[in-house]
Amino acid sequence: MNYALLIPLAAVVFAANSFSQDQIYRCGNEYTNTVPSPQKTGCKLVEGGNVTVVQAARPAAGAPARASASPSAGPKVDSNEQKSRDSDAKLILESELKKAEARQAELLKEYNNGEPEKLGPEARNHQKYLDRVAELKASLARIESDIAGIRRELGRAPAGSSASSSK
Repeated sequence: MNYALLIPLAAVVFAANSFSQDQIYRCGNEYTNTVPSPQKTGCKLVEGGNVTVVQAARPAAGAPARASASPSAGPKVDSNEQKSRDSDAKLILESELKKAEARQAELLKEYNNGEPEKLGPEARNHQKYLDRVAELKASLARIESDIAGIRRELGRAPAGSSASSSK
């Protein structure tokens, strides 16, 4: 019999048994490996698999509970500065809308109602043509979604700024 193989195998079995956990009980949101007292009702034995509990970090006593809890905690901006920012944002959105609409017009022209002109290598390979048509269709859907999003953002713009120029 080969004892050289038996010794490492026995060591692995003993090591695996030494890492096994005791019985784990769940009492509400609390996990414990001590047998719960009869006063604790609703404690159940957790079976199958290991349980890992990570304690949440508690904030320091002097630290604010949440930075986003108070929206007025940010720096104050005077109304003229805010109007300037709003108008800049609106100009940017309007320029993006014009670019997106121009791109949409190009794609519609190229798409040609689902029958774009075949390019050189597509005459011999119909699958390349079908792939390009599908790609054009997906690009059109994406650009239409972008245009709708930009128009929604323009609709959210404050009423005090200049009038919207949507088509």
